[in-house]
Amino acid sequence: MMVDIQHLTKFFGPVLAVSDVSLRIEANEIVGLLGNNGAGKSTLMRMLTTYLPATSGRIMVDGFDVLTQSQDVRRRIGYLPESIPLYPEMRVEEYLRFRAQLKGLQRSQVRSRIDSVLGRCRLMDVRRRLCGTLSKGFRQRVGLADALLADPALLILDEPTDGLDPGQKQEALALLRDLGREHTILFSSHLLGEVETLVSRVVILRRGHLALDKRIEELREEANRERTLRFEVRGEAKAVEAALNACATVDAVKSIAYSQLPDGWTQGELRLPGAMDPREELVRRMSTAGVGLRHIEFHRPSLQDRWNEINNRDVATLRQKTTA
Repeated sequence: MMVDIQHLTKFFGPVLAVSDVSLRIEANEIVGLLGNNGAGKSTLMRMLTTYLPATSGRIMVDGFDVLTQSQDVRRRIGYLPESIPLYPEMRVEEYLRFRAQLKGLQRSQVRSRIDSVLGRCRLMDVRRRLCGTLSKGFRQRVGLADALLADPALLILDEPTDGLDPGQKQEALALLRDLGREHTILFSSHLLGEVETLVSRVVILRRGHLALDKRIEELREEANRERTLRFEVRGEAKAVEAALNACATVDAVKSIAYSQLPDGWTQGELRLPGAMDPREELVRRMSTAGVGLRHIEFHRPSLQDRWNEINNRDVATLRQKTTA
C-alpha cells in the first residue's frame, strides 16, 4: 500500500474544504484526481505532501505517518504544485542542482540525476536558460524534473499538463505513462479525455466529498452494461415503437425517451442489455414502416457523463451515496 488515507477532513476556519475522505492507492497505480475548482483537490494534495496539517483523519505514505514522520514522507514524494516556485535569476541546471542539495542527494549522484531528468523532461536545450525567461510550458517541465530528481516512489502532480501546447501535452502524457511503470502517480486534471486514456483509477471530489473512486476497467464495464441506442427519426412514435417491437433482436420495448430536435426531427433513446445489436434489422423495419431515419448509433456513458451526473447531485444526496 503506497497511500492510505482514512477519514481525512480539513477546515479553513468555518469553511469545509475536505470532508471525511478515505482513499487507498496501491504501488505503481496511476490515479487521476478530478473535481471542479474548489472541490478540494489541491488541499488534499497539500495534506498528502505535508504542506498542510489535516483537521482530523490520518494519512500514511509507504507506511509512514504524514503528521508524525513528515521527513520520511517527504523523502518518498516528488511534488509538482499548481504554481511552480522557480527562482527567476537561476539557470535551469543551477536550479535543479540547488534542489538536489535540498533533497539530500549525494554529491556523486547529482550530475547523473540532473542529466537524467533533463533528458526525460526534454529540457537539454534550455538547461542554461534563466528560469525567469521560460514559457509556462517549460516551467511545467522544470517543475516535473524537480519532482523526479530524488527518484521518489510517489509522484503528486497538480495539473501537470497545464499550459502545454497540444504536442507538449502528448509528450507529457507519454512520459507519465512511462513513469507509471516505476512510480505511483496521483495527478489532478480538468481534462477528462487525457485522464481517461492514462489512469488506472479515477477519483472525483465534489465539494470536498469523495464522489467516485473506481478503476477505469470498472467504469468501462458499467458503460457497456448501460449502453443506449440513439436514433434520429421523422415519423409517428407509434410507428417507431412498432418497428422496434417487430425486431427479433429487441425484447419488448417498455420505454423510449424522446426529445424534439430544433429542425423538427425527433431523437429517441433506448436502453439495450448485453451485446444486443439490432441496428441493421431496425433500419430495415423503419424503412418498411415509412419512418424517416437519418442517424443511429450506440452510446456508452463516458467519464464526462459520470462527471456531469456527479456535479448535478446536491451535497445531501452525495453524502448519502458516499456513506452507504
